[in-house]
Amino acid sequence: MKILVLNGPNLNMLGQREPAIYGTLSLDDLNRKLAQYAEGLNADRGEKDKAELFFYQTNHEGVLIDMIQKASETYAGIIYNPAAHTHYSIALRDAVAGVPIPVVEVHYSDIAQREGFRHLSVFKEVCISQFKGKGVVSYEEALAFLIEYIEKH
Repeated sequence: MKILVLNGPNLNMLGQREPAIYGTLSLDDLNRKLAQYAEGLNADRGEKDKAELFFYQTNHEGVLIDMIQKASETYAGIIYNPAAHTHYSIALRDAVAGVPIPVVEVHYSDIAQREGFRHLSVFKEVCISQFKGKGVVSYEEALAFLIEYIEKH
């Protein structure tokens, strides 16, 4: 099963931006670790059932909307970190609500423990689950959850 790992604005700056909050791993490091985790999950799966990850990051809202809208043509599900768009992008929320594949919201930091304006997620109601506050582990938990969800539905 093909899974899109979609990262929004400023996540290309992981490892450089606010290391006290986001740590020192780069986005490439995060992607590499998540791919390794997927290999472990795939170890006991048949070829047809293996998760194949595709990574994409952009700082551009319209590109994210296009990616989400077209995702169901290729992918069984999406792991999505909307980053700053989490708190206000109704256009992206509507794109997620409009696709027939499951989307899991993920955040590197715990948005509920940050500044007040970060507590709101406009995506929470249209995603099948939300994982936050554990860095790479948030992504790993999101992946395991999404695979299980896809297999059951």
